[in-house]
Amino acid sequence: MKRLHLHVSVPDLDQSIRFYATLFGAQPTVVKDDYAKWMLDDPRVNFAISTHREAGLDHVGIQVDSAAELSELATRLKAAGAQTFDEAATTCCYAQSDKSWVGDPAGLRWETFYTFGDATTYGASAALTELEQSQAKPAGACCGPAAAPAPVPAEPARTSAGCC
Repeated sequence: MKRLHLHVSVPDLDQSIRFYATLFGAQPTVVKDDYAKWMLDDPRVNFAISTHREAGLDHVGIQVDSAAELSELATRLKAAGAQTFDEAATTCCYAQSDKSWVGDPAGLRWETFYTFGDATTYGASAALTELEQSQAKPAGACCGPAAAPAPVPAEPARTSAGCC
């Protein structure tokens, strides 16, 4: 079973924990000095907040329950012509995970990941540090490259009269 993942960067962790705990009607399942996470079943989402980047939507993703599901998602993205950035056994957001990153046509970073353990640190990927240095980005970031991998080729624009 898959779970939607949203990661939001916030300027004040305590204030944001109070807000989201009220919104979700639940306290976070993980709280650290720089990070909090809710594993909600209604809606089925892994919602995380941290203070590691500029405030706003950091990235979205899909959390899967197995390495096979992760492989399936990464294969579909590659078949669609997307350039993915794959990581094995990385430490990020106080967890051990395998990941595949991709940028959508608008450049939004999407993460697909399978978590198989906890970690005692927020984490920094050596592979990401190398990528960020090659792109002249600040090193040491967790949760994917500061800029999304190349976006999926855009489809022709569609017109719509409605919102969302």
